[in-house]
Amino acid sequence: MASDSAVIRAATWNVWWLFGEQWHERERGIVATLEEWHPDVFGFQEAWAFGDRSQAEALAEELAMHPAFVEPAYPPVPDPVEHPDQIGVRMGLGLLSRWPIRRVVARPLPSPGDDLVAMQATIAHPLGDLHVFVAVTSWEPQDLEYHAAQLATLGDLACDPALDGPLPVLLLADLNADFENDAMRALRERLVDTWGSANQSADPRTLSSTNRFAPPESVLQYDRRIDHVMARPGRADAPVVVRGSWIARDEIDGLPPSDHYPVFTDLEV
Repeated sequence: MASDSAVIRAATWNVWWLFGEQWHERERGIVATLEEWHPDVFGFQEAWAFGDRSQAEALAEELAMHPAFVEPAYPPVPDPVEHPDQIGVRMGLGLLSRWPIRRVVARPLPSPGDDLVAMQATIAHPLGDLHVFVAVTSWEPQDLEYHAAQLATLGDLACDPALDGPLPVLLLADLNADFENDAMRALRERLVDTWGSANQSADPRTLSSTNRFAPPESVLQYDRRIDHVMARPGRADAPVVVRGSWIARDEIDGLPPSDHYPVFTDLEV
């Protein structure tokens, strides 16, 4: 956890489901990264679920945190599967929290098959309700209209006045775009991009061509910051204050834990 009780350390990470044959090793790297950086609130995409057990529950047991999981998420599970470990495994969104999670709702997002959701969660923070959204969006060129509609819907959800309170509202998401995208620029007019607090020399890439697992089908997304921690004030007299933001790029035992890198942000509360 963040060392200062007046800080919420929030993180987002696309953890790459069970893609690749080294997913067991990568899972250990995910745990090691989270153990090193101790996020208080961690939203993750491409989470797995098998039967009645999800990756959120598995990680929560390792890290002594509270879990939540919703589905369906993006991308679709490969058909046919790439290796036997993927048989019967579903795709979803995960959340871990230092504090109890009081409520979880799956919110529909516009999508070609009407089968994509965002997670909305309410966390019982000591200072009041902490509202968090976890999401992933479409990225294919033929789905740009859906992508823009998904971003607009996430903005509407996060800016709902019913969520006003003493704490910021958080969006922890793989938005599959940087701020050169028009719809992303529109979203940044509504939510604070917390990366602005990072050292100006910091490498901003969350999907990097130097990562050995960078998927070739996503080459148009290479070397961009497409994973985001965004926030909006819970009330007008409590602006979002960011102490720092960074990206964790450590390889664990010589292996990247995912094809994406995680983003961490410390927020004052």
